[in-house]
Amino acid sequence: MVIRIRRYFIAGLLVWLPVGATFLVFTLALDLVDRLLFLLPPPWRPEALLGFRIPGLGLILVLIVFVVTGVLAANLLGRRLVKSYESVLARIPFVRTVYSAVKHFAEVVFSDSTASFKKVLLIEYPRENLYSLAFQTSENPAEVQAATGEPVVAVFLPTTPNPTSGFMLFVPTRSVVELDMSVEEALKMIISLGVVVPPWHPVHPTDDLAPPEPSP
Repeated sequence: MVIRIRRYFIAGLLVWLPVGATFLVFTLALDLVDRLLFLLPPPWRPEALLGFRIPGLGLILVLIVFVVTGVLAANLLGRRLVKSYESVLARIPFVRTVYSAVKHFAEVVFSDSTASFKKVLLIEYPRENLYSLAFQTSENPAEVQAATGEPVVAVFLPTTPNPTSGFMLFVPTRSVVELDMSVEEALKMIISLGVVVPPWHPVHPTDDLAPPEPSP
């Protein structure tokens, strides 16, 4: 009886724990974004205009600001303004380093015209016969290939359970294995410490991986 109750308790915990954690994360995120409304002058804040607080209004404001900024940056005048303030930031020693790194990283992640972060690779790291998941960020870096004398690819090796940090490595093309799993599936596997394994259905499994045939 005790074992059965314990089993039911764990089953219920597995149902409610992800729901509670997701609700908590989104609540904290919305509260953090709503605090941006304090940047508005007091007479313009929703509490002053409507007389009550609307949760999530800060998120709507942020989305509107992003869209409007994108529209302005997409036209000729907006591009000139962006180049102007970028030229000012480029003259500040420490700021230009941080700004340039963050800008290039955002372009790599969010750009649809690049092959970066579109492939999940398996590499031998930190030593031979130990494998790690990595994401391809670029291929055919000319100077690195000339220095190494062989084709290489640039990969990002994320840490777990926090994939926002990691290492940038140049790996010989012959030493990487491209996987079928998507970037989202790989991130879930990394964040879960390998507990969440994406399903895989090989079309033509190799003889080594195929299940043994039953003996007569």
